[in-house]
Amino acid sequence: METATIANHRNVTALLEQYALPSPLGFGQELAPIMYRANYTNGSWQGGHLCPFGEIGINPAATCVQFGQQCFEGMKAYAIEQSRPELFRPEANFARLTRSAHRLCMPPPTASLFAEAISGLTSALENFIPNDSGQSLYLRPTLIGLDPTFAVKSSRTFAFILIASPSDAYYSDPIKIMVERQHSRAAAGGTGSEKVGGNYAGSLQSTSRSIASGFDQPLWLDASTHEYIEELSGMNFMAVVNGELHTPALTGTILPGITRASIIELAGCLGMGVVERSMPIAELLADIDKGNCTELFATGTAAIISPISEIGEADGSTRKLLDVGNMSATIKSALLNIQEGRAKDAFGWMASATDSRKLLDRLEK
Repeated sequence: METATIANHRNVTALLEQYALPSPLGFGQELAPIMYRANYTNGSWQGGHLCPFGEIGINPAATCVQFGQQCFEGMKAYAIEQSRPELFRPEANFARLTRSAHRLCMPPPTASLFAEAISGLTSALENFIPNDSGQSLYLRPTLIGLDPTFAVKSSRTFAFILIASPSDAYYSDPIKIMVERQHSRAAAGGTGSEKVGGNYAGSLQSTSRSIASGFDQPLWLDASTHEYIEELSGMNFMAVVNGELHTPALTGTILPGITRASIIELAGCLGMGVVERSMPIAELLADIDKGNCTELFATGTAAIISPISEIGEADGSTRKLLDVGNMSATIKSALLNIQEGRAKDAFGWMASATDSRKLLDRLEK
């Protein structure tokens, strides 16, 4: 073993020996003391390794800084009722990261590199995965371009970084959302269906305005007409209309959420009607007024399911929902029971988080 590798291993071991989880955790606030990194140079990915968490040296002219050449994923490792940590549908995260990377002209990590990073970091942090219901080890695979250049072109060198955060649930209480009628999140032909940083950067102003108006997040409408519902800044959107679950159909401008897809499948198995369609905002508001729409909620990896208590406008006017956390609570409980190991995984969604061979087999299917 080379001297640098031995020193790095000792640093990682020492950091873990000194580490303890704080209380409370919050979501994404506590960052684990170690991470994983691999570099792409000379046309191929080089060997990755665990290393101390810390700042990384990036040239200020790098493509990730100047042009936003960056994409990421959000995953969770659960250790509630399981004997060893498990991941929720990791192959879907790997596939989406690959699509996002290709969209931004970046080489995605290989399946073996991705499996090594996930299993290696999760194994090292296994003793620090919180084990109360709703808690998890949140994993953030991130890919960035490193070439320093002012020419608008793709980088030729990249870094793949995996960081982790022992976390509580994203939202603990129902949220309030504001209809965004001024700005747009994504347009046809853009990057709305990819998980890239620019999508979130472009949502920050509207998020700030919604918070200033007494809400938690904006509800985005389509860019061309501002008539049809798309999603929230960080979550997909669902409504209960006449007892059925309705959600905007994927159009290329909406992120195809993994939790969204899972809820659609799970709801169908629970005997709930599911409708994917174009959803005019005017129709939804009218359905709320008439009592046809009784419940709204948002879905995503971080929050899983967040009930929505109110929907309103920038002037502060709101409509309250008849039900808050009714159907959504049933779905969330069923999904969490699978994720946290209390119920049989009839869908085959869960996977070992620490066995790199099994994880690789799953990614390569």
